[in-house]
Amino acid sequence: MTEAVEYDVVVLGAGPTGENMADRLRAGGLSTAVVESELVGGECSYWACMPSKALLRPVIARAEARRVPGLRQAAEGPLDTDAVLAHRDEYASHWKDGGQVSWLDSTGARFYRGRGRLHGPRKVVVDGPEGEHHVLTARHAVAVCTGSRAVLPDLPGLAGAKAWTSREATSAHAVPGRLAVVGGGVVGVEMATAWQALGSRVTLLVRGDGLLPRMEPFVGEYVADALTAAGAEVRRNTSVASVERPDTGGPVTLVLENGERIEADEVLFATGRAPRTEDVGLESVGLRPGSWLPVDDSCRVEGSEWLYGVGDVNHRALLTHQGKYQARIAAAAIVARAQGVPLLETDRWGAHTATADHAAVPQVVFTDPEAAAVGLSLAEAETAGHRVRAVDYDISSVAGASLYGDGYRGRARMIVDLDREILLGVTLVGPGVGELLHSATVAVVGEVPSERLWHAGPAYPTISEVWLRLLETYRR
Repeated sequence: MTEAVEYDVVVLGAGPTGENMADRLRAGGLSTAVVESELVGGECSYWACMPSKALLRPVIARAEARRVPGLRQAAEGPLDTDAVLAHRDEYASHWKDGGQVSWLDSTGARFYRGRGRLHGPRKVVVDGPEGEHHVLTARHAVAVCTGSRAVLPDLPGLAGAKAWTSREATSAHAVPGRLAVVGGGVVGVEMATAWQALGSRVTLLVRGDGLLPRMEPFVGEYVADALTAAGAEVRRNTSVASVERPDTGGPVTLVLENGERIEADEVLFATGRAPRTEDVGLESVGLRPGSWLPVDDSCRVEGSEWLYGVGDVNHRALLTHQGKYQARIAAAAIVARAQGVPLLETDRWGAHTATADHAAVPQVVFTDPEAAAVGLSLAEAETAGHRVRAVDYDISSVAGASLYGDGYRGRARMIVDLDREILLGVTLVGPGVGELLHSATVAVVGEVPSERLWHAGPAYPTISEVWLRLLETYRR
């Protein structure tokens, strides 16, 4: 059966970005079709944010409890692995998307389950799971919101080694006795934290000098120290040359570049991501399949009047909350253009401009200790040519840190633009700092002058008092 239908906008991909696009487009009065070949809710709901944080929350809660007098003894002993995994399954909706489909339907968008591909300008062809064939035409725009996927390196033996990617690491139903993790970025350190606490003996292999290389160097040191204290082995400046695993299964062997061999029951490669654009018909509109989509600040693909690349596919910030932010921006731009409303392209912080993806991208890493950052690091600010000063403070010296128990370790840094007296970036590491990040984001996005921040008195005794201490340190 072939069905031909016309909509104002067709959205490819029903992850958080596509869902938010549909919601805002419908709120703006545009008819919208959404196409998804997997589960509505996307990577975040089933293989990333939700299941990973469900695995990590009991790990972090136990670590915090062990620092609190009167609670420490009650928190000793192993985690209830079965309960943790069952809670994870519930958090991931048991990998069923009925609830998400119902929500999407409630927005008024039309949902098509199947493989959607561009078929020339403003046209999308959808092949459904039961042989349905739909031809969708967009009056105003097609938005590619298909996200990204994990990439495995080109190593001898890896193709047949049944290695884990982030998907397997967040959905596994058994704890491996030994887990090798290759990669020291967010996925690598979060999954090393989770599975070590659940009973795996974890070896973390990092090619560079430290963990979390996109953050300030001291952050990786705090996280590495905590992983080591928890029993994991952290090996820096280590590269894998090949992988061996017998066809019959059994342990996997990693052969390092120095010839050393490491044996594990499972191996997770957390070594990068690629856009899921290899099979969405980009070639039909003159673009290279599998490429990142270059876009302007309204997320419209450069050189196009109707094609948008929103979320991970444009490579501006591979984070769920940034994809949702971009969706709000792009939807507002599409609605305005459909209504003939001129956009204020020069308005840096306007409703149709995704400025925060350049200036103030926030991120929390849910390890113990937590790491959080927004805006520029010191190195990034100096490379960009800003005249800056880095102001550091030991969070353990703040009165509120004592409420977290004995042995609190943490550090805060703010990067001050000395010419404009505003913050360009903030980095925090320590228990509970994730909840401080939004105030930092508001300060950076709002370009709040340091003199104005001085009048925002933090509540006592909370660890947010670190803001006052940073400002005091800066004013000395």
